[in-house]
Amino acid sequence: MEVLNYEYPASRIVNRRVHVGVVGSGDLEVLIEPLEGKVAKIVINTSVDGFGSVWKAVVDRFFSRFDACVAIEVNDFGATPGVVLLRLEQAVEELGQ
Repeated sequence: MEVLNYEYPASRIVNRRVHVGVVGSGDLEVLIEPLEGKVAKIVINTSVDGFGSVWKAVVDRFFSRFDACVAIEVNDFGATPGVVLLRLEQAVEELGQ
């Protein structure tokens, strides 16, 4: 089990929580909640060790387009980078952003 933490500058305000996906059998869940300040924080709990650089690339790409002040928790059970990005984008869609 590996835990990865990242922070990104943010400016947009979010007013509600979102939950998408499920943990288990190669999938993941994304939990988003509002955060005060000018930063977005993401915590990734993954069952697969040693892929920090892949996670960083996916999260960098996501936050290059999404700049809301949120706390994001990702609970992963071996999802591929494509599924990770899909779940993050689904969460943003749920926010209406």
